[in-house]
Amino acid sequence: MQPEKSAPGEVLLVLVTAPHGQAEQIASELVKPGLATCINVIPSVSSFYRWQGKLQQDRESLMLIKCPAASYPALEERVLAVHPYELPEIISVTITGGLQAYLGWIVNPDSTS
Repeated sequence: MQPEKSAPGEVLLVLVTAPHGQAEQIASELVKPGLATCINVIPSVSSFYRWQGKLQQDRESLMLIKCPAASYPALEERVLAVHPYELPEIISVTITGGLQAYLGWIVNPDSTS
């Protein structure tokens, strides 16, 4: 069975950074209950930022989270519950194009079985 097509704006890419070595556990916490369909973990990025008036530099992992837009509120709530940072990076970007079969799978992952 072919995945359903998705409408523009129905799929989000959510970017979340996490301490090196903790992103995989967070990813599991999001995919297992179905809050996200697919997460790619880029294991090492260098982050430079200002925090509490000081320049910081850290090695982090970056999660590229693909999820249905309807799942975003629950996904954000779960990230906040399991993430170790006081103020984690959570940025959502609306996907307006891409392979329709893939985007349809993000919205309805069980349609391919």
